[in-house]
Amino acid sequence: MTAAKRPGRRLRPARDPIPRLGDAVEAFLALPDLAASSRRSYAQTLGRLQQALGAERPFDRLSARELEQAAGETWGTIAPATWNRHVATLRSFSGFCQRRGWLQEPIADGLERRREPVDRTKAIPYTQLDRLWRRDEVAVREKALWRLLYETAARAQEALSLNVEDVELDNKRARARSKGGDIEWLHLQSGFARLLPKLIAGRARGPLFLADRRPAPARASAAVDLCPYTGRARLSYRRAEELFAAASGGWTLHQLRRSAITHLAEAEVSLPLLMAKSRHTSLRSLQRYARPGPDAVAKMTAEHDADRRRRKPVTLDAEILRLGAPSGGYVHAS
Repeated sequence: MTAAKRPGRRLRPARDPIPRLGDAVEAFLALPDLAASSRRSYAQTLGRLQQALGAERPFDRLSARELEQAAGETWGTIAPATWNRHVATLRSFSGFCQRRGWLQEPIADGLERRREPVDRTKAIPYTQLDRLWRRDEVAVREKALWRLLYETAARAQEALSLNVEDVELDNKRARARSKGGDIEWLHLQSGFARLLPKLIAGRARGPLFLADRRPAPARASAAVDLCPYTGRARLSYRRAEELFAAASGGWTLHQLRRSAITHLAEAEVSLPLLMAKSRHTSLRSLQRYARPGPDAVAKMTAEHDADRRRRKPVTLDAEILRLGAPSGGYVHAS
């Protein structure tokens, strides 16, 4: 009589050892599909988190309550849009750690997004933009950047990350790395194309937009951000934003993208084409931009004023009849 076979034991999938908070952050930031801009933003948020909780904290001893308390103390008084950006980062980080088996349940879901006040006046009228980039005292670099951002509806970081070799002037397009890391085309217009030869000044490769001077030895830039001809570094987002705000009286580079999409929407460009131009992946996100401005709404309202369309021009005979005199007669003053 043979012995009955015992049921085989199920093997559980192996889990990575539980790391410290600092190690988990490093693993998250090392994900290969993160765009450079996203990695910088995530590093800022998670760096502050490590300062608040301690990079040596064993990750399995971190509770949702502690995370919420740290977030409140660190970012509790900032603007809603900035708070929401930090919350999105913490949720992504929590989900990553849960998938790795370091968390049994998410610890960032209790962080609620805050309502962001909507400014309906963020689009800049084209006449004001045209006056801005026609000013003689504005440098070619700034004019070229502003025209590029408006004409392509590109994000500022996408434009600043361009290299000279990415631009195909004959085809009026430029190869850019988008927000999610994908390679996409920006389609150029004549305003930027006319400024390009002066901007590159014979350079065949390297960063398209350069800083004013070479970086100091203590702030050496990566090789990909240095011009091989001049040794100057790539123009930073912070400096580009400062220059635009100073020249425009407080506008932001992002308003150029918003204005481009808004003006196209006012010109009755279809939503599918607007999505292709702006490269939004969500119609809901696009609709925040593709909202006609006050001038377009005022014009439409006037054009559809029913009482205005019915009203006829006043003739001399009609005015005489209104005053009580017979047609063709005279009204005598008493």
